[in-house]
Amino acid sequence: MEIRELEREEWPAQLREIPQQPKQLWLRGALPPKGHKLLTVVGSRAMTRYGQEACEKLIAGLAGYPISIVSGLALGVDTCAHKAALAAGLHTLVLPGSGLGDDVLYPRSNRGFAKEILEKGGGMLSEYPPDEASRAHYFPARNRLMVGLADAVLVIEAGNKSGTLITARLASEYNRDLLCIPHRIGDPHAFGPHLFIRLGAALVTEPLHILEALGIPPREGAVSDVAPSDLEDAERVIWGMLDEPKTRDEILRAAGIPAGEALTALVALELRGLAKEEFGAWHRV
Repeated sequence: MEIRELEREEWPAQLREIPQQPKQLWLRGALPPKGHKLLTVVGSRAMTRYGQEACEKLIAGLAGYPISIVSGLALGVDTCAHKAALAAGLHTLVLPGSGLGDDVLYPRSNRGFAKEILEKGGGMLSEYPPDEASRAHYFPARNRLMVGLADAVLVIEAGNKSGTLITARLASEYNRDLLCIPHRIGDPHAFGPHLFIRLGAALVTEPLHILEALGIPPREGAVSDVAPSDLEDAERVIWGMLDEPKTRDEILRAAGIPAGEALTALVALELRGLAKEEFGAWHRV
């Protein structure tokens, strides 16, 4: 697919506002459609199973909304975000730490996947000439463009030495909303998300939280069909049963767990605003 240098008037408007603007931009494929909100997703290359599930579920819940997913094609969270976007039918934009030519795209193992992204209507954007190979210092420079493009930045996971921490700090400098998912206490991958939540980043446990940050109203009557990633086992069982309204007795009979645990889980879901009782039946909110 053709690689072309963009005229300045073709640049995404957000990149004409950041302090360290690129000198040139090359495009392969399609930029985000006009009117789309851009969610930049970042995190560890050594992604955990929990991080993968959270990333996939959160992005799946954005299906059908005018949102483009931006990430860097790296292994781990970046690749997961791009794949989840394609699975949800969302546009996705790749910003590699290299030029856009087939022979220089990094990582090499994702070159086939990059072609799939283009074939499915996505795009790739770079400030480096098409045949420019990746270099170590290109990646933090690339990250400023990922943040600059974004309406919000979602941090999946990041250890205490992760480059994602720099990207997250840029979100504050560029006045972009920073969103983080919670992790278990003591999880080394939680260092970044928990640090930034303490500093004021928005805690995200479901797709509706992302929609709020992007200023997109949920479809009328829309209820998330993706379980929040941080539910306890009993809460997840009860939440899964409430795809249709059920009375308390029906829940207790069918849950397959002790009644006390089921009731505790039901109350916990209600306190979190995930379930509600109306006219004698419980349902998801």
